[in-house]
Amino acid sequence: MITAAQLRAARALLGIDQKTLAELAGLSVPTIQRMEASEAVIRGNVDSLMKLIAALDSAGIELIAEGAVSNTGGRGVRLKPDMDPAKISGSDRAEGEGRCDD
Repeated sequence: MITAAQLRAARALLGIDQKTLAELAGLSVPTIQRMEASEAVIRGNVDSLMKLIAALDSAGIELIAEGAVSNTGGRGVRLKPDMDPAKISGSDRAEGEGRCDD
């Protein structure tokens, strides 16, 4: 499983935009946008999710599940268990983040 927050963080670590990630994964930009706009765990067809995860893996991203230990000890991000991202910046950020009007 991958969350929308993990996807955005992975893209930020790689320093790539949505278009580049879409090209790497063989997906459309609107598909990447929808995935990043998800509430929590990304939902989509299995083929698209597998392409996305494979592209991130090939680019050097290790997805770390909640409570799991990183296998390689490389750079990464993890949200503390007691942290609620919505409380950090208030409702403006939470409501507008990831929105895409096609």
